[in-house]
Amino acid sequence: MPPISMHSVDQQVTDLVTDINIEEWSRQYWAQGEFLALERLLPPSLIGEFIQEVDGVRSKINRNFIPKHKKGGSVSYYLLQESAPAIMAFYQSPQWLQVLSKIAGVPLLLCPDEDPHACALYFYTEPGDHIGYHYDTSYYKGARYTVLIGLRDRSTSQLLCRLHTKESDRDVQELALATEPGTFIYFNGDKLHHAVSPLGEGEERIVLTLQYVTDPSMSFTHRWFSNMKDAVGYFGWSALFRRPTR
Repeated sequence: MPPISMHSVDQQVTDLVTDINIEEWSRQYWAQGEFLALERLLPPSLIGEFIQEVDGVRSKINRNFIPKHKKGGSVSYYLLQESAPAIMAFYQSPQWLQVLSKIAGVPLLLCPDEDPHACALYFYTEPGDHIGYHYDTSYYKGARYTVLIGLRDRSTSQLLCRLHTKESDRDVQELALATEPGTFIYFNGDKLHHAVSPLGEGEERIVLTLQYVTDPSMSFTHRWFSNMKDAVGYFGWSALFRRPTR
């Protein structure tokens, strides 16, 4: 495969954001309790570049299993910094960050380099891989926002969402979504109760997650707890001692 061009990624992001209707997307986002899902938003050419990098880090997947809650594989931000320039360029794109900020109505920032979850890959590749219902709780002093991008979905597994769970004046709405290549899902991590249904035999589902914050500061206690959670549930103990690439 030819080397990935950063100019190509930048140009595709420019083309993508040029056609966005920010007002309509923001309206949908707020009407659904700070949640937005759009099928096949990212073009196949950009997803194809990401998949090249996904296939290049397969040997670095950390598998994890938490009984009654989670089973799957992950690749951390630290490893993507070393091996996935196109994914990193997309995560850090100022144009992309501006779009997300306008949709949510708040200025968003990248997560600190010390956060292994800032930009990561989730691999559901073995029967029964799943994750139970949870919030993407922010341990930062500011709010934490999650973007999920579908990269590969040859499965019956679905993203299960419960909207409005923290709004006393709204009925809870339940959704079950496939994350086909290019699908874009965006939400306030403290607002969406979500899960992933179990993977079937011979199936595969790969998702890119991008995390953004309004305030990147975090107390020592919360950083310790967040690191422990990521080590046990996602990236393994080695992630605690790995230094991010600067």
